[in-house]
Amino acid sequence: MQFYRRNLPHMQRDYTPNFITFCTKFRRILPDWARDIVLGCCIHDHGKRYRLEVAVVMPDHVHLILVPLADEARRSIISLVEIMKAIKGASAHAINRQVGRHGAIWQEESFDRVVRSSESLDVKIEYILQNPVRKALVEDWRQYRWIWQSPEENPCAPPPSVIKPT
Repeated sequence: MQFYRRNLPHMQRDYTPNFITFCTKFRRILPDWARDIVLGCCIHDHGKRYRLEVAVVMPDHVHLILVPLADEARRSIISLVEIMKAIKGASAHAINRQVGRHGAIWQEESFDRVVRSSESLDVKIEYILQNPVRKALVEDWRQYRWIWQSPEENPCAPPPSVIKPT
């Protein structure tokens, strides 16, 4: 387990899903083309530096659930700090290049929480998927262009043979 502190305390547990939210600077609205860039940056290192479970890019914030993977060369788990720096840095650079300017796109801080059980993970995934619906951007989350969900089943869920009928 790693503990690190910036403005807010953060805790990272090895091989555990993390629910992460980060916002645009001054809650500025991202145009459609910028949301395309951000979603691409979120997906980019899926399977390389982290296993991405779900991502949604809203007009002024992003929600992710991901599990950091091991860096075999360093023999350690890739830190959330490195992952978030890569996602936010790459997306900000691409957005700024597109509009020909410099400056912060994202708030410096990200908010993250360890997801502790498969039931909680399922609830958090559903929360993220329903975010565009709650904000009245679409009627069904499948209609939202800036959403991505892993095609793999919840890796933390018990196998079907273990689930007892209620």
